[in-house]
Amino acid sequence: MQKVTVLFTAIAFLLTSSFINPTKEKINWLTLQELEVAYSKQPKPVLIDLYTDWCGWCKVMDKDTYSKENVAAYINQNYYAVKFNAETTDSVSFGGKTYNYNKGYKVNDLAMYLSFGQLSFPTTIFLSSVDAQPAPIPGFMKPADMEAPLKYFGDAVYKTKTFSEFMKSFSKTW
Repeated sequence: MQKVTVLFTAIAFLLTSSFINPTKEKINWLTLQELEVAYSKQPKPVLIDLYTDWCGWCKVMDKDTYSKENVAAYINQNYYAVKFNAETTDSVSFGGKTYNYNKGYKVNDLAMYLSFGQLSFPTTIFLSSVDAQPAPIPGFMKPADMEAPLKYFGDAVYKTKTFSEFMKSFSKTW
């Protein structure tokens, strides 16, 4: 009887554990305030996901790109990642400056600054440092599309090559 109980317990464990999805790595999204604290302790590149609540492609990018394990793992290891709602009406501080809601454009002035006024959602902003010139890439990106710019800044290639030079020898692995 004891052997049967042990056997049923083992089978039940195997069946239930086979239906449990392993925990996927998720991006450690920070607020702008958390970014400033972390960056002051250990500088590294910054990725900002510029989005709006109504943007369908922003939601698709969250689901299809940022949720991929290789993308999330690479971003977590090499970047500080920030999600920023372009339409926030709150005043925000970034890089020692305060940005307010712009009623004329119906977005926060930080979104205007980061995107050079070219408002498109989603827009992925790459910053080699918090005081660097933003490098915005507008539109939805698949993981394969995101790999090159992620590695260009994340591996600090920007210090020695232009993006065009980098792309001549870059091979996609995702």
